[in-house]
Amino acid sequence: MTPAAALSKVRATCLSLPDVTERPSHGMPAWFVGKKQFAVFSNDHHGDGRIALVCAAPEGMQEMLIESNPGAYYRPPYVGGAGWIGVRLDRKLSWREVTSVLEAAHATRATKKPPPGSPRLRASRSR
Repeated sequence: MTPAAALSKVRATCLSLPDVTERPSHGMPAWFVGKKQFAVFSNDHHGDGRIALVCAAPEGMQEMLIESNPGAYYRPPYVGGAGWIGVRLDRKLSWREVTSVLEAAHATRATKKPPPGSPRLRASRSR
């Protein structure tokens, strides 16, 4: 898949999700739910040769995907330590699989945490 074709598919998928906006982040197209970034497109970032997505991921998903298909998934620099996942779009992944990763990334970042001092938070701390 060419970088332009990959970006077009990613853009369409991301913008079909609720409350998503697109804006550049570090010079690359990125998608946000509210103010939280959940995915960024990467085309040969720092000469790494990859056409990829870097996405937020729920706990444990990064390890599971890398173990299941290390040729298509990787631990990205900078945000990999926070559990984000790299998805190679220049490998043979079904678009259904890519969409599932994007949906999980969106859901992970769209989840609202209770503000500090909220009753829910105080109740859970007192147990």
